[in-house]
Amino acid sequence: MSKLLYLITFVYMLSLGSCGVNNNIMFKTPKDIELASDTIMLAPPVDYLISVDDKIAFSLATNNGEAIVQSLSMGGIGINAGSSTDYIVREDGTAELPLLGKVLVKGLTTFQCEDTLEMLFARHYQNPFVQVKITSQRVLVFTGNGSSATVVSLTNTNTTLLEVIAQAGGIQERGKANTIKVIRKFGNERKIFVVDLSTVEGLQYADMIVQANDFIYIEPRPYLVREFLQETAPVLSLISTTLSFVAILNLIK
Repeated sequence: MSKLLYLITFVYMLSLGSCGVNNNIMFKTPKDIELASDTIMLAPPVDYLISVDDKIAFSLATNNGEAIVQSLSMGGIGINAGSSTDYIVREDGTAELPLLGKVLVKGLTTFQCEDTLEMLFARHYQNPFVQVKITSQRVLVFTGNGSSATVVSLTNTNTTLLEVIAQAGGIQERGKANTIKVIRKFGNERKIFVVDLSTVEGLQYADMIVQANDFIYIEPRPYLVREFLQETAPVLSLISTTLSFVAILNLIK
């Protein structure tokens, strides 16, 4: 009876220890959830629209950018007045810009925003040339080691999936190249696309244009045996010590 009790206790304690195995794996998808693997958009259907809480920066030159061209022809780096400062898009959709004050920029593409600023700066400068950049765009990349992640800033408009993964350090040893989840927000919901980069056929998805606030999750391989042993090692040690103590008491008797 005592041996049976020991066995039951042993199994119970092991089950408690195993509860923590692979608990760092995120975004586990139930079997009934819809995963899009054949409807992946390789490029966004429309240009990104400036939104609330975005940060924008702009460069300004006069005479249609003549000074920039002259500077480049002389081996310079051009004029970038105002480009060192980020301006936050407020809740009302405006950004407080120098000389112009509040300017409604929400809902505009970067090109539309450039046209708007050129029109407004034309009141103060001759033939202004403006370039606008959204500086707050970024994606979150989980590289395949459980819950470890990297925030990658999108410095270019057409940054590809492969570029983002490379900037994050590539797919880690534990990562599954055939199960890369691109989690993208559409309105108030997020849709999950599954990308397979483990074969040559998957190269078509390597050029997929990522969008701001995407989650790129490279699913990690579960380490069942190793993590199980790590989790249960203290329990096994306790049980071994207890059994040894019981054996010594039996010998003393």
